[in-house]
Amino acid sequence: MKAGFVSLGCSKNLVDTEVMLGLIKERSIELVNDPADADILIVNTCAFIQSAKEESINTILDMAEYKNQDKGHCKTLIIAGCLGQRYGQELLDELPEADGIIGTEAWNRVTEVIDETLKGNRVVIKGDGPAIYDASIPRIPTTPKHTAYVKIAEGCNNQCAFCAIPLIRGKFRSRKIEDIVAEVNGLAAQGVREIVLIAQDTTQYGRDLYGEPRLAELLRELCKIEDVKWIRTLYSYPRFFTDELIEVIASEEKIVKYVDIPLQHASNAVLRNMRRPDTKEKITELLQKLRQRIPGVVVRSTFIVGFPGETPEQFDELKEFIKEQRFEHVGIFTYSLEEDTPAATMDNQIDEAVMQDRYHELKAIQSLISQEINESLEGQVLEVVVEGHTDDGMPFGRSYRQADDVDDLVYIEGDTQSQVGEMVKVRILQGFTEDLVGELVED
Repeated sequence: MKAGFVSLGCSKNLVDTEVMLGLIKERSIELVNDPADADILIVNTCAFIQSAKEESINTILDMAEYKNQDKGHCKTLIIAGCLGQRYGQELLDELPEADGIIGTEAWNRVTEVIDETLKGNRVVIKGDGPAIYDASIPRIPTTPKHTAYVKIAEGCNNQCAFCAIPLIRGKFRSRKIEDIVAEVNGLAAQGVREIVLIAQDTTQYGRDLYGEPRLAELLRELCKIEDVKWIRTLYSYPRFFTDELIEVIASEEKIVKYVDIPLQHASNAVLRNMRRPDTKEKITELLQKLRQRIPGVVVRSTFIVGFPGETPEQFDELKEFIKEQRFEHVGIFTYSLEEDTPAATMDNQIDEAVMQDRYHELKAIQSLISQEINESLEGQVLEVVVEGHTDDGMPFGRSYRQADDVDDLVYIEGDTQSQVGEMVKVRILQGFTEDLVGELVED
C-alpha cells in the first residue's frame, strides 16, 4: 500500500502530519508525493478561520478526484486535523467523498482509521482525551533537513473572543523538559541545525506541569546540545514574557535574537473586547525592555483589523502604534467571524469593505517601514542559512532576522557554490520592502 499526505495550516499542524507519517511508515506503508500513486490519501486540515476551512474543503474535493480510475487509484480518503475534530460526523455526512475522520486528539490512531476505511467502514475517531506526541513517537520531518519544528505544548488556555482554537485543541498542556531535550538531541543527530519551538502560546510553557513558566529553563537546556546552531521560538505571547526569559535570549549565543509576539491590537478598548489580558501600556513597556536588553533584536507581530466595534479612532490608534514601534515584520489580518466564539455574537460587526480598506491602509504603512529597515541593513554582514535556489541557480536563504515561511528572504548574487543547509556570510547590497539582496563574503 502507498499513502500520500497533504498538510494544510500552521507549523503546529505540520508536526502532527510528520508524526502520523512516522506511524504510517512504521506499518511498512510506502509514502509517496504524487497523489496519483497513492492508495491512501490523508488531508490534514485547518479550521482556524473561514478561508482556511474553505481551502481544506477544496483540497479534500481535489484529492477525491484521485478515486477516479482515469486519474488515480485511491481506495480511501481520510480527513485529519482541526476540521475533523471540530465537525466530526457532520463533516463525514456532508462529504460522501471522504471515508474517515481523525481528530486532533487521535493522530496516534491513524493506522486504525486506515484499516477500518479499507474494510469499507466509514469512521470518525476524535480521540479519547488530550494527547501530545513525545520523543519516543516516530516522526518524519518534512522541512529541509537543516531545520525542524518542535512542538513544546498543545492546546490553549487563552480565551480570546475571536479564536476557536481552544474549542478544537483543548486546554494547554506542556511536554516535559527532558522529553523535549531528548527529541532535539535526536534531531541534531540527524543533521538538524535550526530548532524552531512552537505551541499555541510558547511563553506559557510549563505552567501546567511545574506551576510556573519554564521556557527560560527549557531554552538553557537546549543550548547545551552541541550540534544545534540556532534556536528560534515562535508564538510568544506577552503575558508571560518574563525578565528571566529576556535575559536568556540576550545571553545565550544559540538563541536567535528574534521575537515573535502576537499583539492583535493597540487600543485598550479593543483588547478588552478581544478578551486579551494585555494593555497598550504593558505591551509598550515589554517592547522597550526587549529592545534595550537584546541588542539587534528583531520583533515580529500580528494584528487584526475590523474586530467587532472597532471605531475609526481605535484604528487610528493602531496605525500610530505601528508607526511608533517600527516592527521588522508584521502580519495583518482582517477579522474572521468564527461560529461558537464570543465575538461571533457581538454587535457592530464591521463591513467587509471597511475591513479591507483598513487592511490595505495598515499594509501600506508597514511596507514603508519594512523597506526603510531593510535599506538600513545595506553594508551589514549577516549569517544566512541557504534554503534553496532560484530557477537560474541563485541561492537564497534566511538570516536570524527571518523565520521560515512567514518572513522575507536573502538572495545571494554571484554565488554558484552554496548548497541548501549551508550557513554562509552575506554582505547586504540592497534592501527592498520584502527581500534583501547580498553577496557572499569569503571567510
